Amino acid sequence: MAGCVARRALTVGGRWWSRSLTGARGPRPLCAAGGAGALTPAVTTTARRHLSSRNRPEGKVLETVGVFEVPKQNGKYETGQLFLHSVFGYRGVVLFPWQARLYDRDVASAAPEKAENPAGHGSKEVKGKTHTYYQVLIDARDCPHISQRSQTEAVTFLANHDDSRALYAIPGLDYVSHEDILPYTSTDQVPIQHELFERFLLYDQTKAPPFVARETLRAWQEKNHPWLELSDVHRETTENIRVTVIPFYMGMREAQNSHVYWWRYCIRLENLDSDVVQLRERHWRIFSLSGTLETVRGRGVVGREPVLSKEQPAFQYSSHVSLQASSGHMWGTFRFERPDGSHFDVRIPPFSLESNKDEKTPPSGLHW
Repeated sequence: MAGCVARRALTVGGRWWSRSLTGARGPRPLCAAGGAGALTPAVTTTARRHLSSRNRPEGKVLETVGVFEVPKQNGKYETGQLFLHSVFGYRGVVLFPWQARLYDRDVASAAPEKAENPAGHGSKEVKGKTHTYYQVLIDARDCPHISQRSQTEAVTFLANHDDSRALYAIPGLDYVSHEDILPYTSTDQVPIQHELFERFLLYDQTKAPPFVARETLRAWQEKNHPWLELSDVHRETTENIRVTVIPFYMGMREAQNSHVYWWRYCIRLENLDSDVVQLRERHWRIFSLSGTLETVRGRGVVGREPVLSKEQPAFQYSSHVSLQASSGHMWGTFRFERPDGSHFDVRIPPFSLESNKDEKTPPSGLHW
């Protein structure tokens, strides 16, 4: 096939991608195998920009889907930027950026350890720094291949009716950190398959990137801003297992003559080492402003006990918590098992549950 000769294949998101081995400073063709692949993804991380080569599977034919661009070290990506997720490997498109506060306990200044307190602030004074995240759409063709490593219906909302516990999700909507973006270009006028792509974006070949926001995207962003906004990110590493937590306030509902406040939290687990480990248990402590302290223990997370290996180093999921108070804190540990049967605990960084958002009614659907 023209343009895909002498390429090194890279599997990401269960599909086969290819990058040129020549002309490192010039455009690099990006190729994918035709048909669905049930392959183990190899991961390109921002810390390690190498490619993982595999023998091409029997019967797979590479076809060009775009050309890699140089990732931005400074500045933000624009609406309409096409990208590959550097960890989970799916194709996506940037809708708009968020400026978040990143509280990274790994780089916090050394401070004396303190005893655990009910607010969940355990050990270090952590100062937040500004970090860019993006609201993105995931290509529907890649969702089946990443569903075991990252939920594709993780962005949920409270339903606007009598059932105070009802939730709904927008499939294929995600939040992506700046360093996870591997940008590319495509000549396809509809390069991402998602039901919202053409509702939100308009092809304009005079622009770079050639996809601009429609008025429907701007209106949707403005109307749903309080329930989409990403503001705080918390990160901590224990024994080469990095835990990143992003909490979202979802709104308040009345139930049995009391107010119930809801939050969604997204957690990403990353194995920064080459040793294989498996998550076995979770242990949460949940403190409410009303004065209650709850302990939650259980097997795995969201019904799974994911294995983190060199080939598949990350797992991401979302869950929910409700309090009968307008704020609280959460913290805890994940228990992992090594191949020899030994266990170790990984800290979950403490994070606040705040409801200081505009108390409008949360959305009950896609509002244009």
